[in-house]
Amino acid sequence: MEILSVLFVFLSLIIAYKIIKKINKYYSWRCRANKIPGPRARFPIIGVSWELIKTKPEDRIGWFHKIAKRYKDGIFITWIGFDATIHINTPENAEIILRSTKHIDKGLAYNYLVPWLGKGLLTSSGEKWFHDRKLITPTFHFGILEDFAEVMVEKSAILNQRLKEQVQLHGNEPFDIFRMMGKCALDIICETAMGVNVDAQGQIENEYNQAVETISTYALNRVFRPWLKPDWIYYMTEKGKKFKAAIETTHKRCTHVIEQKKSERQQNLNSDDNIQNAFEGIGGKKRRAFLDLLLECSENTKEPLTIEQIQEQVNTFMFAGHDTTGALMSWALFSIGNDETVQNNIHRELDEVFEETNEPVTTKQVPHLKYLDRVIKEVLRLYPSAPSISRGISKDLEIGSYTVPGGCTLAVQIYQLHRDPRHWPNPTHFDPDRFLPDRAKDRHPYSYIPFSGGLRNCIGQKFAVLEAKILLTEILRKWKVKSLQNHENIKYRSAIILRPHEGIFMNFYPRH
Repeated sequence: MEILSVLFVFLSLIIAYKIIKKINKYYSWRCRANKIPGPRARFPIIGVSWELIKTKPEDRIGWFHKIAKRYKDGIFITWIGFDATIHINTPENAEIILRSTKHIDKGLAYNYLVPWLGKGLLTSSGEKWFHDRKLITPTFHFGILEDFAEVMVEKSAILNQRLKEQVQLHGNEPFDIFRMMGKCALDIICETAMGVNVDAQGQIENEYNQAVETISTYALNRVFRPWLKPDWIYYMTEKGKKFKAAIETTHKRCTHVIEQKKSERQQNLNSDDNIQNAFEGIGGKKRRAFLDLLLECSENTKEPLTIEQIQEQVNTFMFAGHDTTGALMSWALFSIGNDETVQNNIHRELDEVFEETNEPVTTKQVPHLKYLDRVIKEVLRLYPSAPSISRGISKDLEIGSYTVPGGCTLAVQIYQLHRDPRHWPNPTHFDPDRFLPDRAKDRHPYSYIPFSGGLRNCIGQKFAVLEAKILLTEILRKWKVKSLQNHENIKYRSAIILRPHEGIFMNFYPRH
């Protein structure tokens, strides 16, 4: 009995020693991190969670913007629970992290997207990320994207018809365009990158779009509540259950897309006329959509991709290829509808390029739309689809006069960067001519990063810009637009992407 007592005391001392050692290590790390200035939390342990929770979703970006102005070095720290986030809001500091070839892992917040996206290109790291990026990059080569322009034009024609129906339905009353743009973008990404037609625009309500909005909103809300960090706690809550149900909805749609594509591939392989099959693109060239490439890898390699690995990448691209692009087109129409001069300039350019023809836009004409290109760039400056991105810092990193300790999350606040008055005079004013060559040549390269930068820049940025140009061209050739809200009173919130808080309401008037 005495031996057992001694053993118990010995084990207790070892456990107590390890706990104390761990506490001391954390305290030392926290002291190092707190050398970076930041707002003092009102309550211990939970950090700034209470301030963020009590702040309305549509006011949180303004909350960060106000705090950022206090710290002139362009860097500050916030604590949520036991986790530290270092916020970067100057291009000089952003360049340090985005040019790094070592610090490429995503921040902690992305972990909440793993149940949805798995370890796809957005959330993976290390060797898996390098392998996947190398595999997927050829799918978004501009030569391949050029073939997809026909699909973009086809879907824009459907969108124009839906707009016409809304005009007839609402008369002179404005209507919300945000979900309409998302449906159109979903149709495009599914048919171009996935090779299937889902007819999202033909549905009154789109279950997938609603599920994505639920996931992105709830994931961000979870970030602000450290007590919900453990999965076993979160999934017992009402929002956790809704989050899980929304994920199941997206996975169901993803599985449907994959099965439909596999069925089409099998039918074409069995067809004697497979030269003219569904994969044949413009000019008789064979289209290799993103999903084709993944399925070929699965079928022809010694280590085939599992259905789960295919689903991870498909889910990632169905989200990233529709939600961000739909937001871009929505904010573009909103901005154009707020500036008659800008709209007249666009219409004048469209009339010059297309003259009297009613033929759809082609990729040969897109490069001539130089003013529209500047408009899109200015839209992405004021309303970046992803207002912030983050990295997990595994080792100490020097930023200016501060040391960011390994173990922190480093958040690059793109929204703040794009409104830095040192690089963008009168930053809240919408001015496409900021991107004239003579005005842009001396600007800091990291003062404008709507698609991130460095190794982990957005792989689909050329796809997104081409899609925006084609859709905006086809819409504005037919319509004049007028926004109900303006830049000063529009409310928006960050939920992975920059979403309008209560929609984007607009009037459409036929040009001819």
